[in-house]
Amino acid sequence: MDEADGRRNHAKLERTVSQRIHTMMAEAAFDAVVDPARNLVRTRFTGNVTAASMLSAAAQVETLLAQTNPGFSVFADFSQVVAMDLDCIRSLTRIMDLCHAHEVGLIVRILPAKGRDIGINLLATVHYRGKVKTVTVDTVAEAERVLG
Repeated sequence: MDEADGRRNHAKLERTVSQRIHTMMAEAAFDAVVDPARNLVRTRFTGNVTAASMLSAAAQVETLLAQTNPGFSVFADFSQVVAMDLDCIRSLTRIMDLCHAHEVGLIVRILPAKGRDIGINLLATVHYRGKVKTVTVDTVAEAERVLG
């Protein structure tokens, strides 16, 4: 390896480290919208999800559920989650309980990468008690096909 190769490799390593640091510092974001015509709630979590951001998300979902009818569907996209604090569990299960109480009929979800998941499958089993059809997909396109 000559000096030019060494500089290129060093520059590539610096870019990779910079991208990882940026990703690790990604702020949490939550977006939710209701599509009344389809009786559908779409949610998306991104970045580093903290207890505070999940608490805010639960409040938003509670407000949005007033616009749904029994049997509504939820699309929950966790694919862009970088990290999720264990302290999110209380608010995440609150969201699940609110959806269950409002008679959710179908949940389609994209789960975070394995190292970023705080046990959403287990939490859903406990909080939906096997009474809500839940489909896990890998892509948004797949979710749209399931949602019809």
